[in-house]
Amino acid sequence: MREETVLLVEGLNVEFNKKSILKNISFEVKRGEIVAVVGPNGAGKTTLFKAILGITPFRGEVKVLDKPVRKVLHRIGYVPQGFSFDKSFPLKVREFLSLAIPSEKYYRIDEVLNEVELQEKKETLLGELSGGQVQRALIARALINEPDILLLDEATAGVDLEAETGMYELIRHLNIEHGVTALVITHEINMAYKFATQVICLNKDLYCYGTPKEKITEELLSRLYGKDVVMRGHSH
Repeated sequence: MREETVLLVEGLNVEFNKKSILKNISFEVKRGEIVAVVGPNGAGKTTLFKAILGITPFRGEVKVLDKPVRKVLHRIGYVPQGFSFDKSFPLKVREFLSLAIPSEKYYRIDEVLNEVELQEKKETLLGELSGGQVQRALIARALINEPDILLLDEATAGVDLEAETGMYELIRHLNIEHGVTALVITHEINMAYKFATQVICLNKDLYCYGTPKEKITEELLSRLYGKDVVMRGHSH
């Protein structure tokens, strides 16, 4: 049986003030994949996500489940980079999640909190959570409407190594146990190599798309990041 294409990007171009940000990007994501999006700062990774979400104007074509994004936004879960909020605001985790759904679906709050291992923090104020716990709350909110595809923009930024590893293990759990398709922007090449099924190598142009084992090479990393980059060993 042919695998379903969840996301199709063809000939995507983005320009700001006549300056090219993304040039002729094309790839497709099949259901059930974990796709790592890697590249240096300023490569256009977040711009790619914003184009997929229809936030940023672009030329080309983006389809989710074979439909224009504007018709299926509810099928996409999004975890933004650098979520900022007033930590003194008295908003509980449960209340934060309830803002994303109608009251008849409040039963989903317990379900998603269990999935992200945050059930015991249900009545905790959002401002009292650690950085890693806030990220898990954001993932819970992105999951609450049962999306077909999850976009995570550096979901592990600012957390320690243990929390980072736990975050990737969570993404893999959601992928294996619940069939969640995920695109994950990351600077951690080793994590991408270990957890992703596909990798997009981006620096305004599309440098590669394929399996990490085949595509992540010292030559590729040198082209992306500069000649001083050293590829560490990977465990399989």
